[in-house]
Amino acid sequence: MRRCLFLSVLLASFFFAGAQTTTESPDALKLKETEHDFAKIPQGKPVYYTFEIVNTGTTALKLDDVHASCGCTTPEWSREPIAPGATAQIKVGYNAAAEGVFEKVINIAYNNSTLSKQLKIKGTVWKAPEGAAPANASVQFLKKQTL
Repeated sequence: MRRCLFLSVLLASFFFAGAQTTTESPDALKLKETEHDFAKIPQGKPVYYTFEIVNTGTTALKLDDVHASCGCTTPEWSREPIAPGATAQIKVGYNAAAEGVFEKVINIAYNNSTLSKQLKIKGTVWKAPEGAAPANASVQFLKKQTL
């Protein structure tokens, strides 16, 4: 009797295990890279970098919000849904107004804001020298040589 009951339970578990359907992971947004280092950039010269994202799922993916940790960093992205298997881009700009090392985080909320990922940009802003460059006296000498 125990053997029959055990076999029945075992058979039922195999039957129900086979009947389960696999559901797609809700985390279908894949980032080709999560961080970009601008290295050294001159102060006052804005820089931009484009991050690429891929929808690895079987349904359309919608970016609900992309926002940066401060106003000096501006993300741009398409509000259109990303088709399954398609790629999209998030362009991130940094204004480079403040001198020194920087590290900024960009948050991506998607699928009705239930999921999120982060991007990061970093680098060092160096201060450009004040005023114009000094005159080059050699230029006049070279002009005389060519005449």
